[in-house]
This record gives sequence, C-alpha cells and structure tokens, in this order.
Amino acid sequence: MLIKQRGRIINIGSIIGSTGFNGLSVYGASKSAIDGFTRSLSRELGKAGITVNTLAPGYMMTSMTEGLVGEKLASIKRRSPMGVLADIDDAAAAASYLMSRDAAKVTGITLTVDAGSTA
Repeated sequence: MLIKQRGRIINIGSIIGSTGFNGLSVYGASKSAIDGFTRSLSRELGKAGITVNTLAPGYMMTSMTEGLVGEKLASIKRRSPMGVLADIDDAAAAASYLMSRDAAKVTGITLTVDAGSTA
C-alpha cells in the first residue's frame, strides 16, 4: 500500500469497546484500543493515500447469537430504535462502503452497525 500510495484498512471493533459489558472487560478494552489505533494509524498513513477505519458491529443474528431467545433477545432488540438486530449483510455493506471510492476521504472513524442500539 505504501509503494502504491493507496489502500484501505478496516479494523474490526465492537460496540462493546464504547459501551462496555458485564464480564467482558478485557474484550471491551481490546476493542476500545482499536479505536485509538485506528485514529493514530489514519494520521500516519493518510499522506500515503491510505484510509484506516474501524467497523464496530453490535449484536447481530449470527451463529454466535443464535442461543439468544425469549426475554434476552427481546431486551437486546428493545435497545434498538428500529426494534431489530443488524445482520451480517448490514456489516458487509458498511465494509463495502469503506472500501469504495465514495469513502476515499473517510479516515480515522468508527462506523457502528447496530440498528441504532447505541444511539
């Protein structure tokens, strides 16, 4: 990327990096650190035409969350103003945007994909 003077880096964070969660302190700290890393690296690589951003998904319907049912799932959905969970297609669309020409001047940000649950 440095030789070609262009490129895209997308770090994968999590909403837990900004919200925290009981029992996930180390995970939350590591995801929070990605935010600082992204901001600093975007400054270091910006002059080379390389963008650096973080994609921070929230709860999504995946095999990892398929065990969430009943009141637990309803509670998570209630946090969203949309009343739903984001899904992997939403995260993929956000990543596609960050990789696109439309995001050529977008760097150093965290793009949250969580159906508004951290709004």
